[in-house]
Formats: sequence, structure tokens, C-alpha cells
Amino acid sequence: MAKTLIAYFSRADENYFAGAMRYVKVGNTEIVCDIIGKLIPADTFKIEMAQPYSPVYMTCIDEAKKDLRAKARPELVSMPDSIDEYDTIVLAYPNYWGTMPMAVFTFLEAFDFSGKTILPLCTNEGSGMGSSERDIKRACPDANVKSGLPITGSNAANSESGVKRWLTANGLM
Repeated sequence: MAKTLIAYFSRADENYFAGAMRYVKVGNTEIVCDIIGKLIPADTFKIEMAQPYSPVYMTCIDEAKKDLRAKARPELVSMPDSIDEYDTIVLAYPNYWGTMPMAVFTFLEAFDFSGKTILPLCTNEGSGMGSSERDIKRACPDANVKSGLPITGSNAANSESGVKRWLTANGLM
């Protein structure tokens, strides 16, 4: 039986929502992943940095930009022992400077995704998927990377119908 892993990076604290800053206890990407977890049978892994970015939004984006420019691979709090048992990985993340957070690259580069299907999902406030799909294909050249699902972060809690369509189109529902 095919097995699915939802691997995601999400950031709470002060976030940008449609032109304004707002403090949230749960990040937008995690909200969408919780929806997915209720719709399909899947294991979940949260990608967390050992040294998280600042809770202050403007400081966080400066830190993320610095990591992007340095092509940093931040240390993670933990890592799955293996992803061998999974056929499909739903890879979810916010759009940071036009791609994934560098911690997601740390996760991707730790495993062999050969023959696995990766379904990218990117929360954003208008920047869509950015170059993240192309970046995943570069990091995982032997994986089957499907078309991603961009979700406007400020609408994350209301994304279930779009998520259902995407999961159905990709054979998970």
C-alpha cells in the first residue's frame, strides 16, 4: 500500500497578511497541512530549525534573505530516520524570497528521493510558487515532482476545497 508523508516548514509568530502584520500561534502552512492530514492517511514531519528565525517578521525576513544568499543549510531539530517507506511526499512551505526556506533544502538534501513523488505546496501572499518547483527538481533530480499548489496564506484556513481538488488530481483522494 502506498504511504504518504506530509513534510512541512511553517512559521508562527508575527506574520504578513494582505498588507498588515499579525501575530499567529499557528503558521499558515501548518494550518493547510492539518487540513491535508484530516483528508488523507499520512504521517507528518515538521521541519524545524535548531536556531529558529526571529519572531519579529521584518527581522525574520532579513535572516531568511541572508541564509538564501549564503545558500545556508540550517541545522534541524530532528530528522526522520528514513523516508524509504514513503511513496509520496507532500512538501509544504512558505515562499521565502521566491523559493523555499533554506531549512527545507536541508531536509531534501538529507535523503534520496529517487522514484518518489513530491507534491509541493507553497503558502504565500501573492508570490505563488516562485522558483520552488524548479529548485525541488534540482535538489531531487530522480523524483517525480508534480505541479505545486500555491495557497494564499491569509486564506489558509479556507483552503480545503482547493486542497481536495489538488489531492484528487494527484491520486491521493
